[in-house]
Amino acid sequence: MRFLGWLLAAILALPLLCAGSAQAQTDYRIRPGDVLRIEVLEDNSLNRTVLVAPDGRITLPLAGAIQASGRSVEDVMAQITSKIASNFAAPPNVYVGLEKLAERQASTGGSGVAAAAGLTVFVIGEAAKPGKVGVKPGSTLLQVFSEMGGFSKFAAKKRIQLRRMDKRTGVEAIYKIDYDAIEKGLSTSGNLKVVEGDVILVPQRRLFE
Repeated sequence: MRFLGWLLAAILALPLLCAGSAQAQTDYRIRPGDVLRIEVLEDNSLNRTVLVAPDGRITLPLAGAIQASGRSVEDVMAQITSKIASNFAAPPNVYVGLEKLAERQASTGGSGVAAAAGLTVFVIGEAAKPGKVGVKPGSTLLQVFSEMGGFSKFAAKKRIQLRRMDKRTGVEAIYKIDYDAIEKGLSTSGNLKVVEGDVILVPQRRLFE
């Protein structure tokens, strides 16, 4: 009887727990470094995991760049639905969920110097595995391409961008990378060494590109 009573209480509490979880996600505001899972019921090729870039944006096929930081999951989901709706006969069913929260700043242990475990590079857009990529100091752009698993079928490989922020001046430098030229041996930009905080943007391929 005790077991039946406990089971009944657990069943009655389940809707409240689910509601609490849903409320927490509704109240949460997305921030850079969060990882979102996006699924479109009508087109599985659009399903992907995306990293919220340092500038607060995410990039999706058909939708382009969307400001996600500071907004709720529901707001982002509504905007994605609105942006891609014209590509479907009926409004698509879009799901956006928080897959991973941004990591907190590592503690310095009172020394004022954080442990140097490696470099963190952000990969966004049409990469096979977008997100944070950890590499060793001195790693090249080609090595980062390898770590991110290459590119998706939507990738515009001739228009890749390496974005680097000068922390002293606050000015962002944008380097244009042509991966096809690298493959053909016509460009040495793949040997460019990445630095902490670099953002690699792989844009979506245009219709006849």
